[in-house]
Amino acid sequence: MDDAGDTLRQAARERAWSMPIEEIQPADHAIFRDDTLWPYFERLRAEDPVHHAVHEEAGPYWSVTRYADIMAVDTNHEVFSSERSITLFDQDEDFQLPMFIAMDPPKHDAQRKTVSPIVSPHNLMNLEPIIRERAAKILDDLDIDAEFNWVDKVSIELTTMTLATLFDFPWEDRRKLTRWSDVATAAPESGIVESDEQRKAELVSAPPRNDLISMLAHGEATKNMDRMEYLGNLILLIVGGNDTTRNTISGSILALNRYPDQYRKLRDNPGLIPSMVSETIRWQTPLAYMRRTARQDFQLQDKRVRAGDKVLMWYVSGNRDEREIERPNDYDIERERPRHHMSFGFGIHRCVGNRLAELQLRVIWEEILKRFPVIEVTGEPRRVFSSFVRGYETLPVRIPERVKVAA
Repeated sequence: MDDAGDTLRQAARERAWSMPIEEIQPADHAIFRDDTLWPYFERLRAEDPVHHAVHEEAGPYWSVTRYADIMAVDTNHEVFSSERSITLFDQDEDFQLPMFIAMDPPKHDAQRKTVSPIVSPHNLMNLEPIIRERAAKILDDLDIDAEFNWVDKVSIELTTMTLATLFDFPWEDRRKLTRWSDVATAAPESGIVESDEQRKAELVSAPPRNDLISMLAHGEATKNMDRMEYLGNLILLIVGGNDTTRNTISGSILALNRYPDQYRKLRDNPGLIPSMVSETIRWQTPLAYMRRTARQDFQLQDKRVRAGDKVLMWYVSGNRDEREIERPNDYDIERERPRHHMSFGFGIHRCVGNRLAELQLRVIWEEILKRFPVIEVTGEPRRVFSSFVRGYETLPVRIPERVKVAA
């Protein structure tokens, strides 16, 4: 990793621990792009675990940063509602996109139940050989001893191939699914969209077609939804199926390069792949937070949250909580409880596609280890300009050689 990145992170640590704590702005896109978020959340967990801040555009909000408090909020949907929005920003009045992740029971439960069969154990068993065949093709086509962008060549390709299968989407247009996922979650300053008006125009013209779509079209709880609610649920399924897996695949390469002892353990013992997958999902935390809105006044730690207040559950901080996870900043693929993390959320909103994400990650690494002794990261990644999605735009890598097969 480059010296400039280390210098930037050291400066952030000094600033995070010296500035007035009330000035810490957790939802600052820049600290996520620069990977300098960690000391700010470390200080908040230590000194102000339920932190009040005011965003210059979105207004006031609470940040919940400890594991136990996040779980308490996430599992209390009677007090903390998912309606209005799951991000810091409220939806525009003239562009409402209802989706079941931003609903409360009973409507949430009925709509979620409609799409759950696509990620049932039986369906995942049928999907695995398809994912494996496509992963093998992607890896076999990679250049050897030449630098390339892992995000584009591998992470995006595998996730769009899987999504295209689930959506029965035209194969030649599958990259549109990634584009729509990015458009749906990107900040206007990100370079992906120039304005909210552009975002609206692209998404309204975007809806794909059948299969998972037909579940929404014909399900008892979803067949009569209006156009914008239908579109909202499509976008939710595209983003959910894209961001978690795509960014964790990239994060796994970065993590194993930063912790070469763990990479050696994995090469020596491929049986560690499942625990490595879970550890990567914790270490990466592909969605940094989820928002709730308080239905009523509520005491959280020593703070009084008022009805109507925005409450951000920072999963990215909970996954590094020293009170809950031993050596949380280390990447350890042999943890005793590797699935003890909050990247998928808790309660009724726990990620519906979590097993599909784990399946894709397991399969791609089983196929990687068959082919390549090592994949080297050759420079700092370029990260997404977002405090919501913890993702990568680029990750430069080089594969020195393929596994030698005995004659």
